Amino acid sequence: MFRLPVIYTCFPGGKHKVLTMSYDDGRTEDYRLVELFNKHGIKGTFNLNAGIDWDPRRIPTSEYRTVYAGHEVACHTYTHPTISRCPLDQVAQQVLADRRGLEELMGYPVRGLAYPNGSYSEEIIRLLPALGIRHARVVPTTGTFAMPDNFLEWKGTCHHNGGLMEKARQFADLHKSQYLYMMYVWGHSYEFTDRNNWEVMEEFCEFIGGRDDIWYATNIEIVDYMDDASRLQYSAAGDMVYNPNARSVWIQAAWSGEPARFFEIPGGQTVRILD
Repeated sequence: MFRLPVIYTCFPGGKHKVLTMSYDDGRTEDYRLVELFNKHGIKGTFNLNAGIDWDPRRIPTSEYRTVYAGHEVACHTYTHPTISRCPLDQVAQQVLADRRGLEELMGYPVRGLAYPNGSYSEEIIRLLPALGIRHARVVPTTGTFAMPDNFLEWKGTCHHNGGLMEKARQFADLHKSQYLYMMYVWGHSYEFTDRNNWEVMEEFCEFIGGRDDIWYATNIEIVDYMDDASRLQYSAAGDMVYNPNARSVWIQAAWSGEPARFFEIPGGQTVRILD
């Protein structure tokens, strides 16, 4: 009889919790929101419309690269139509035009999307991979900290007006390392001005930022990391692993009944993880 190890995928640094944020429309309140995120080491994905540069309530597209540096810029379609009512070829054009415009502004491939007006369909979901989209956020939320079943129908944990601090405290208290936990918050920064409640986000960032046991990531960083983790190649005995990716992936491994150990598997290397 031979022993079988228990191996778990971890987030970078051996962590098992990730926080990510998602904000839409690029309104001028994003200046303040990005400043808050940066102050507390929090990362966000900002879903923007490259075809709307005439609205004085929005950040000028010429400032995107500076304002959103260190965060992810993703699509929100070119002009923000309710796409489930549009012909499918027009949906494709809306997404591709937005990608092209944002990529010229940001200088990197744009691979995410938030469905405008929360509008989408199964047909649109099937179309997105051919348009270069790897993740897409919907409006409904789960109220939980589970990883998504489908990154192209990505449900957040909560809107920021949906019991944010209660959820943050629950998330901070999660300690069972046999699970991967994700807290995903979404909204629009102008809602803080409309409701005169910026203290909601200020309290949240102060409480949840800067923690050693949380990975702070953009949406696309989570998708790319999980893709990398899925490509690890293990020996039949589970005692060795090869990482064909360029970047490191972290795992937790242990023989049954023994304490778990954490391993960084560098890109391009084979690592013996258990003796």
